[in-house]
Order: sequence, then C-alpha cells, then structure tokens
Amino acid sequence: MPIPPLTHALRVLHLEDSAPDHELMLAYLRHGGLELRSLRVDSEASFLAALKQDWDVVVSDFNLPGFSGLVALDLLRASGRDIPFILVSGEIGEDTAVEAMRNGASDYLLKNNLARLVPAVLHAVEATETRRAREHADRELNKSRQRLRELAQHLQTSIEHERAAIAREIHDDVGGSLTALKFDLAWIARHTGDEGVRRRAQSALETVTLAIESSQRIMHNLRPAILEQGLVAALQWIASRFEKRTGVTCEVRIPSHAPEWPPGVPLVAYRTAQEALTNITKHAQATHVQIDLSLAGGVMSLEISDNGRGLSQQDLAKARSFGIRGLHERAGTVGGWVDLSSGPAGTTLILSVPLNTQGEPAPLPSAPGDEPDDPSQWGTL
Repeated sequence: MPIPPLTHALRVLHLEDSAPDHELMLAYLRHGGLELRSLRVDSEASFLAALKQDWDVVVSDFNLPGFSGLVALDLLRASGRDIPFILVSGEIGEDTAVEAMRNGASDYLLKNNLARLVPAVLHAVEATETRRAREHADRELNKSRQRLRELAQHLQTSIEHERAAIAREIHDDVGGSLTALKFDLAWIARHTGDEGVRRRAQSALETVTLAIESSQRIMHNLRPAILEQGLVAALQWIASRFEKRTGVTCEVRIPSHAPEWPPGVPLVAYRTAQEALTNITKHAQATHVQIDLSLAGGVMSLEISDNGRGLSQQDLAKARSFGIRGLHERAGTVGGWVDLSSGPAGTTLILSVPLNTQGEPAPLPSAPGDEPDDPSQWGTL
C-alpha cells in the first residue's frame, strides 16, 4: 500500500556527532522527495532540550561520545513523548538491534545501506500517527461510554423517584377516593329499603374492593413497601409470593446476621430478584428455585438459581439485549455488576455489589460495567 504524502515539512531530530553523516542523511531524505526541517544534536543535554519541541521522527546514531542511541531511546520513553525512533549505525549488531526494537525503537538501519531510510521514516511516522488516532478514538469512545453509563444510571434513579411519586399519588388520591367511595356504597347498602338498590350497591362494593386491591398491587410494584422492613423480609416475601403463584418451590438462604444495607442496595437487589423470578416463571420450566444472599470479602452477593431448562443461544442473544443490560445498568447505580450463566442444569444470575469499610457502596468504576423498571418492558433473560 502506498504511503500517503506528508501534509507538512518533516520535522527530524537527528542525534549524530558527525556533520558529514548528518548531511548524508538529509540528502537521502530530500532525494526521496521529502521537505525537511531538521536539527542535529550530539549530547544528552542538547537531546533533552530538543525534546521539548515537536518532532515527527528521531533518527539516532548508535555510538556517540559519552552517549548512545539506546540511552537516548530510554530518555525519549521517559519523557512521555510519542515520537518514532529510528536507530542508524555502522556497527550495530543483531542482538543490539533486537533489544532496541523491544525497547520501543521503530526501526534500525545500517549507515552503509540508507536506501531504506525514506520508506522506514515514512512508515514509522504513519504508524505513530495511526496509533495516536486510534488512542484518541479509544479515549473518546471510553468517554462516550462513560457518559452513557452515567446517563443510564441517572435515568434509573429518576425513574425510581418517579415511581415512588406515582405510588404516593395512587395511595393518597386514588386509594383515598376509592376508600371513601366504598364507605358511601356501604352506607347506601345499609340504609336503602329497595332490594334492587341493595344488590347493586353490594355489587359496586365488590368492584371497588377489587379496585382497591389492584391499586395496592400497582403501588407495591411501583415502590415495594415491604422494603421498609429490610432486604431479608422483602426477599422472603417475594419468594413466598412466587411460590404461591407458580407452585414452584423457592428456597431463601440468608446470613445469620444480615447487616443494615446501604441506601439503594436493597431496592437494586429486590428488583434484580423480581426480574429473575419473572423470567423463571415465563421461560425456565423449573421445579426449584434458590435465592442466596451473602456478604463476604466486603462484597454483597445475591444469587438466584433454578433447575430449569437453561438458556438457548437465542435466549442468550436476547439476554444481551435489553433484559440483561437493564440489570447491569441497575447494578451500576450502586457500583455493582451482574453475572449470568446457564446450562442444561439450569440458570444462575448473580448480583455483586462491593461495599467499603463503612458499609456503603463502593465508588462507581471510572470506566468499564449496568434498566427500564417494569420487568414487562425489559425483554427476557
């Protein structure tokens, strides 16, 4: 592949104690059609001073009085400057050349064979520019991913706040109105002398009672009040409801002395268990489910496993879509992560949340972890 031409004069820092050799190098480069800006230095002090300027390439002799090309390469690396380094010598051995390449040299040439100088310089410059562009793109991509993570976590926090507000409104407004209506209907049923009216009032009372129960269920799904009694009570409650609803045995194992969990962690753990049990109900065909809550090594772990049919490749592909991503985003709000494994013996989902010495969630990772809230909107695992 042809090397694209430079868009500016090639800036060459030449570490060379021989003026004729310096002129010879320039002649080869100019003969190759390159426009040059060059500086020759021949000591460690002048080399270090020159590194403060911008260069496209460093071309260095191997042996100089009181100095060497390998030392210059080490100094270049220590400076943090990303400049290609080409070693040129009349007496460099293969072992020395290999050592130089391992230490970061872009290429090495013999002074008696400079025909390869121009392509070597251009390749070194192009490779460096390509690497810089890739590193810049990687940094921008990481920044973008971090911003997306922060946005997703902010959205999850906002959604939970909104869910709590809606639950309060249902309780205060809808629930209060339905309760008042129930009292009025009961009063009508007691005081009417018309049997038809009494039957209609009784039927309306049953409808209102169902509506109150529905509003309570909706409020619980929006903001589970059981969490006010602690994570352990919430997990036992949700397991009991799952067992009654599905007929599938659900065993809960908890530590003998459960600590006071940090704010936010119980809700994340509860939602994770809720989503896992929802998917087990829909897809696993399991006969036994086990929920394990533990704290070891400063990490809280919640494991939900079943003995169902496991996940197929199609299921796993779907899991990498919205369902598992939603769980990751929710876990990320408290600095945690989610692991999913599956096989013929069943599926296991593990939520891990590292806690600091004060029992608070550890700080969120700076780079790489990880949810719509309603499980019915998440897709399936």
